[in-house]
Amino acid sequence: MTENIRNYKDIDLDFIAHPITGDINKKTGINAIVQSLKTLLFLNHYEKPFHPEIGSNIRKMLFENIDPVTANILAKEIKITVDNFEPRVSTQNVFVTENYDENGFDVTIEFIIKNTAEPIAVSFFLERLR
Repeated sequence: MTENIRNYKDIDLDFIAHPITGDINKKTGINAIVQSLKTLLFLNHYEKPFHPEIGSNIRKMLFENIDPVTANILAKEIKITVDNFEPRVSTQNVFVTENYDENGFDVTIEFIIKNTAEPIAVSFFLERLR
């Protein structure tokens, strides 16, 4: 049985010019999906014109105390947001641990791109802007 795997493409939101062509670089495959996930998670409700429902409450939660309860709420919010607004992936696990030394949260999202079998993990650090 062959798998129907699409090659996802998106522009690089760093807007760095390609050294030879001078065009904006593009992200493909897994990198495009990871960029989309991070953009979706850092987008607040009402920031996207004509679609106020798209986004998450993650930034609002960063001003709460750093404790296991907040980490659990963040993990649930991340899972709900990804499941609702990113149809290309199936979320397996979301791990959020509090990082007291750096005053933030370590986040790891494990997901599978639909129509593939290999799990992918993305990790990043959430902190309040100063």
